[in-house]
Amino acid sequence: MSTARDGQLGNPPEGRGREAEPTAGSPLLDGHLHDEEAQLDRSLRPRTLDEYVGQHAIKGNLRVFILAARDRGEPLDHTLLYGAPGLGKTTLANILANEMGVKLKATSGPALERPIDLLVILSSLEPGDVLFIDEIHRLSRVIEEILYPAMEDFTFDRIVGKGTAERTRKIRIPPFTLIGATTRGGNLSAPLRARFGIPLHLDHYKPDELAAIVTRSAGLTKIEIREDGAHEIARRARGTPRVANRLLRRVRDFAQVDGEGIVTREIADYALGRLGIDERGLDEVDRRILDTLVHKFKGNPVGLDTLAAMVNEEAGNLEEVYEPYLLQMGFLNRTPRGRTATPLSFKLLGVVFPGDDGQGKLW
Repeated sequence: MSTARDGQLGNPPEGRGREAEPTAGSPLLDGHLHDEEAQLDRSLRPRTLDEYVGQHAIKGNLRVFILAARDRGEPLDHTLLYGAPGLGKTTLANILANEMGVKLKATSGPALERPIDLLVILSSLEPGDVLFIDEIHRLSRVIEEILYPAMEDFTFDRIVGKGTAERTRKIRIPPFTLIGATTRGGNLSAPLRARFGIPLHLDHYKPDELAAIVTRSAGLTKIEIREDGAHEIARRARGTPRVANRLLRRVRDFAQVDGEGIVTREIADYALGRLGIDERGLDEVDRRILDTLVHKFKGNPVGLDTLAAMVNEEAGNLEEVYEPYLLQMGFLNRTPRGRTATPLSFKLLGVVFPGDDGQGKLW
C-alpha cells in the first residue's frame, strides 16, 4: 500500500507490514461484550424502538404490547429475550423500560448467588419497574424458586425470627416486569420459561440492516464512511451488530494509518483481510473447524469436546461463538451423534462430498 498521502491501496508503508498475520481465531468475531468496550457499547445503543434497526417482527409486536400495557396502566408482561450474543438483547431491555417510562434495574444470573441478593433487588422495585436479568439460564434452583411467586403474585416469602419463633412472612412487592436474556434458551427450566408471557427469539441481522447500524455508529463516533465501506463491513460481521461495530473501529484504524481516513469498500476489504476475516465472515478458527470436519472426519459426526480439542478451542467458546454462524451459513449440522460438515463445507474446501456420483460433482 502506498502512503496515506496518495490514498492508493497497494503495499503498506515500511514499518506497517504484514508480519503480524493472525494465527488464531479473532476475538473480533465474538458477540459477547468485552469489558474494555462496555462504555462505548452503551453510547451506541438506540434508546427507542424507532431508533432500533432490524428485528422488524419483534418490534412490531412489542409496539402493540407496550401500547396495550400503557393503556391499561399495567406493567408489560414478563419478557424472555433469547438468541446469540451481540444481537441486542440488553439494548431491547433498556428500550422497553424507556418506552414504558419506568426504571430498569439490571443484574445477571451469576451475580445472584444467595437468596438475599435477589430479595434486596425485589424489595427496591417501584411500581412498573423493569428487572433485567442477563444470563438468566445460570440462575440457581433456589433463586428460581423465589422468582416464581414474585413473577406470578408479586410476593416473596421471608423467614423472620429464629429457632422455635421462626416463621414465614409473605412480603408484597409492586407489580413489575421481569426481562430475562439468555444465549441458551434451551437451558432454561420449563417452569421458569412458562412464566414468561412474551418469549422473543432474536435472529441474526441481514447485511442491509447491519450496514444501517454501521452507518449510524460511524456518525455517532465521527468516523467518515462511505456506503460501500459500510456494506463491506456488514457482510463480514456474522449477522451481529456488536461484531459490526467492533469491525468498524478496527477498519477505521487502517483507514487512518494506511488510507486517507475514510472507510471505503477498498480499505475495508484490505483491513478485514489483514485481520483474517474472509468474504464470508469466517476467521481462522472457523476454517480450522471446517477443515477438521471435512478432512479428518470425512463428514462423519464428531462430539463437541473432541472437535474443540482438535481445533484447540474451548468447547463453550466453540458452541457460543463459532457454531451459531456456521449453522446459519449452512456449513455445519448438529446431530444426536455429533457435529457434521455439510455438502456446502465440502464445496467450500474443494472436496468431493462422500457418496456423490464420482464425477467430481460436489452435490
